[in-house]
Order: sequence, then structure tokens, then C-alpha cells
Amino acid sequence: MFGNIFNNKNNNVNNYVIIKAPISGKIMDLSEVKDEVFASKMLGDGIAIDPSEGSLIAPFDGIIKQIFPTGHAVVLESKEGLTLLIHIGLDTVNLKGEGFKILAKEGQNVKTKDPIIKFDIDFIRNKQYYLQTPILLPEGNSIKSIEPTKEKYVNAGEDVLMKVSLNK
Repeated sequence: MFGNIFNNKNNNVNNYVIIKAPISGKIMDLSEVKDEVFASKMLGDGIAIDPSEGSLIAPFDGIIKQIFPTGHAVVLESKEGLTLLIHIGLDTVNLKGEGFKILAKEGQNVKTKDPIIKFDIDFIRNKQYYLQTPILLPEGNSIKSIEPTKEKYVNAGEDVLMKVSLNK
């Protein structure tokens, strides 16, 4: 759909980032997320996914900047310098890591589709937590535009979640 965007001789000339779906599931507008902090875009613009399976993978080639010790959230940075925050579920920090298994390390370089976190959907739902997963761009000043997917459902590592044009 977006062609061979990574075939540039100099990768530093890319002024956009293609973010693949880090989780398979149903696409949601951030405004639909049942948490005002995310819904109002206080932490950044983006999109949300209601997961259909408990696996979070790298949505692009880059580095893991931070993995919360509880496994409920991760911050990644693309090779172009774009920061992405993925927050699995709402208030899931309160599970204190139960139901989450961290598969990667902070500072680790990742390629698209590399596994980062596994999570137990049934366990989290049974504990009465929403699994709506905001995928946010917290550094809005570095972003020119965001083209979200028009799909209603995405497959992790396969479908484009959004194309982000950078101010460069």
C-alpha cells in the first residue's frame, strides 16, 4: 500500500514512520477509550485497539526505551526518532504484573514483529479490567500529521496502524 519505503539509500531522509499494528484486534478511536486521560489525548494523539489475542510485538524497527516493570506498558522509539507509548488495558498497572510476561529488555533493538510482551486476556478480563489498548504519540510537536488506518480490525505485524509524518 505504501510501497517500498525503506529502500532509501539514506534512512535518515525518511520524514515519516509506518507503524504496524503491535496487537491484533478491533480498531477504536481514542475518544471511545473508557479512560479520560487517554480519551482526551492528554498523553498524546493516536489510536486504540481492543485486543483479540494477548501478544504485543514491535510495530517498527527501533529501540525499547522503557518497559514498565509491571509489563502493562512500553515506550518504543523508531529509527527515525518517533516515540510511541503502548498501554495494555486501562488501570492494569494495579495488577502489579500479574497476567503479563515481559519478553524483551529496555535498551534492546527490535525489528518489526519482534515479541515484547505476552498478556493473559482472560485473566485480565476476569479481574474486571478493560483491555482497550491506547497506542499514543506523546511527542506531538515532532509530528506533522497522522494518517490512521481505515481498517476496522488489524493483524499484528501485518496491517498498517498509522502513517506518521514528521516535522524535519
